[in-house]
Amino acid sequence: MDEKILSAHGLNLEEYKRIVELIGREPNEAELGIFGALWSEHCSYKSSKPFLKVFPTEAPWVLQGPGENAGVVEIDDKYAVAFKVESHNHPSYIEPFHGAATGVGGIIRDILSMGARPVCAFDSLRFGDPRNDGKRKNIKDAKPIAQGVVKGIGFYGNCIGVPTIGGETVFDEVYAGNPLVNAFCLGILEKDKMFRARATKIGQKMVMVGSATGRDGIHGATMASAEFSEETEDKRPNVQIGDPFFGKRLIECTLEVMQKGLIEGCQDFGAAGLAGSTSEFGSKSGMGVRVYLENVPLREEGMTPYEILLSESQERMLYAVDEDKVEEVIKIAKSYGLEAAEVGETTDTKRMEVFYKGEKIVDLPISAIVDDAPVYNRPRKEPQYLKETKSFNQNQLPEVDLKEAIKKVLSSPTIAKKDWIYRQYDQEVGINTVVKPGSDAAILRIKWAVKPEINSEKAVAVSSDGNGRWVYLNPYEGGKRVVAEAVRNVYVSGAKPLAITDCLN
Repeated sequence: MDEKILSAHGLNLEEYKRIVELIGREPNEAELGIFGALWSEHCSYKSSKPFLKVFPTEAPWVLQGPGENAGVVEIDDKYAVAFKVESHNHPSYIEPFHGAATGVGGIIRDILSMGARPVCAFDSLRFGDPRNDGKRKNIKDAKPIAQGVVKGIGFYGNCIGVPTIGGETVFDEVYAGNPLVNAFCLGILEKDKMFRARATKIGQKMVMVGSATGRDGIHGATMASAEFSEETEDKRPNVQIGDPFFGKRLIECTLEVMQKGLIEGCQDFGAAGLAGSTSEFGSKSGMGVRVYLENVPLREEGMTPYEILLSESQERMLYAVDEDKVEEVIKIAKSYGLEAAEVGETTDTKRMEVFYKGEKIVDLPISAIVDDAPVYNRPRKEPQYLKETKSFNQNQLPEVDLKEAIKKVLSSPTIAKKDWIYRQYDQEVGINTVVKPGSDAAILRIKWAVKPEINSEKAVAVSSDGNGRWVYLNPYEGGKRVVAEAVRNVYVSGAKPLAITDCLN
């Protein structure tokens, strides 16, 4: 196999050999695309799994830990909150507005897929120092990236009706070539009505609802796992384009079919598109899936099976539906102006079989796609920079004029007021925001009028924290202090800390 082709799919030669061994033959183009997407760092966590496994994930109030689209914790006898944070870093460097906007859209759908009403968002942002703009070689200026990201977050959140009620922003030169754009969303639900990304029986239909499928976002997962170079602009077509008005309709449609008991499981379309959502459905259900690509609603002519499978077009969901309820689900989706089609079914084969106009173009064991990605224990040692950084003698540091030091600190973009950011966000849509941006933590009432009707006497406090400098100087102690800071911000607001979601990038 040509290594350039493998590289385009984010795979190396050893991984390709492993694929051939797992499936007993060489994969075709579509199958290679599936492996490239699902085995990417973005989807498989092949370098971070050994570390993520050590986190404590269980408590009496935890209803759902890692492994689903979001974590869920109960807040009283009747209600729960679902929440998650994830990054959209690389797309936001390439195309700041759309990269950030679709990051917000994606995290909202993760919360929605759990059966929760998305009620608030947070952002955690890192950019290069704008005072160095125009001085870097082959690296974009930080100021337009920051402006585009903030505008994209505001656009999507404001239009879809989910308030952005807090966050944090840091400017440091270390982020100049790789900004961090982390989006958080929290939703509320009745705790006995939680949904998961799985079917409940063989022969259940998979119904695709939302936007039509286009060519945007193909190779998005592998691009998100790659490093950038001077050819970054060539990756612009890999960035997805979002439509928050379509997203709002998708929220209301999904909550309606859930409330009426018409669907059994739900999975959003994220990284790897249809290939990712259907294979995850099969894996978590312990079943196989059969997919019919000619049934997928398209918005572009001449799309190939490869493109249909791996498109990361936004605002799409996959439902598991009993056969006798498919017609009603599609009717409801159409009433919201959404595309809807039956695109497949679950089987007892534990294989992913994909057909296009009668021809089988993919036939793979689901375990090979989802469970058998390599896990790397990368070699690690204390970095040289750390030894050099710690080698200074504090007594030999030059004296600093206190007034000048204070002026320098206060003039830093990181310390300066951030209201230019959060003024662009609707903080009160839904009228449940109690404490808005600018405090230690944001506070939100747990109430909603319809789909679902929720009327709790409780409120939820949320804080987002991170300190790259602490972690740079001492990763272990820095990590501890970041958790401690977030916990303090929550309890000084009068709340009891219940759980943490992290986005390590």
